[in-house]
Amino acid sequence: MSNFKIFTDSAADISPEILASWDVCAIALNFRFVGNDILYSDNDMSSADFYAEMRAGKVAKTSAVNSESFAAAFEQELKAGNDVLYIGFSSGLSNTYNAGRLATVALSESYPDRKVMAVDTLCASAGQGLLVRLACDQRDAGKSIEEVAAFVEGIKLRLAHWFTVDDLEYLKRGGRVSPTVAFVGNMLGIKPVMHVDNDGHLIKIDTVRGRKKSIAALADKMVELEADVENYPIYISHGDCMADAEYLKKIIFDKFGKEVALITNVGTVIGAHSGPGTLALFFIAKER
Repeated sequence: MSNFKIFTDSAADISPEILASWDVCAIALNFRFVGNDILYSDNDMSSADFYAEMRAGKVAKTSAVNSESFAAAFEQELKAGNDVLYIGFSSGLSNTYNAGRLATVALSESYPDRKVMAVDTLCASAGQGLLVRLACDQRDAGKSIEEVAAFVEGIKLRLAHWFTVDDLEYLKRGGRVSPTVAFVGNMLGIKPVMHVDNDGHLIKIDTVRGRKKSIAALADKMVELEADVENYPIYISHGDCMADAEYLKKIIFDKFGKEVALITNVGTVIGAHSGPGTLALFFIAKER
């Protein structure tokens, strides 16, 4: 059986240190602040500094990495005699996956004796990260690249993503809610409850009044969707609101007696649209 390398991208919101411990490579995505010509890599600025800039009024815009950047990274592994499996950011939210896919197509022609594969996770943030972790578990159990890719395809629509935000201003900036809805919602303490659907789009499902109720609503989805807490880990990501992440973690433990496996930062890709105060929960269930 040939060796293969798993790649993802930084939209997975897993730190470089953790990815290195998983033996996974991540392609860094880019962003800039409106009115500033500096193009930052995801790794150029800490999450705390990024959200501080947003709270100060700056608007962040993200951009997908081109296929040449993916190809250059993938080719290093192919030249070393390894196959490549790219597990990418939802095509419903970004062109990033397609850039990676195009690189795999081109390299498959240049390296006909190697396997170069891409899977569209239809996932975002640490939901994508959780899927990558599960793929690593399959790899470490001795599964082939084809078997790991098939596993990811088979389970990805069971990976539930549930989000809430603390301030509608940032969704307004990104055009996801109207100025009127943002103003009235913030005045009344209305918080949206959103999820990533089967097409990989981030959509609003419900609204609740108050931050703590919105956080509790995320955990309630684990009951509603019959989360498989016995067999799979639970991940949380947050946009510079660690205390809220810990509060959600406690609710989950009280409900299920299950510890959250990982709390991580919402990176620039999701955070540029949702802003500081974003809180997200990820788990395997009967459906999304």
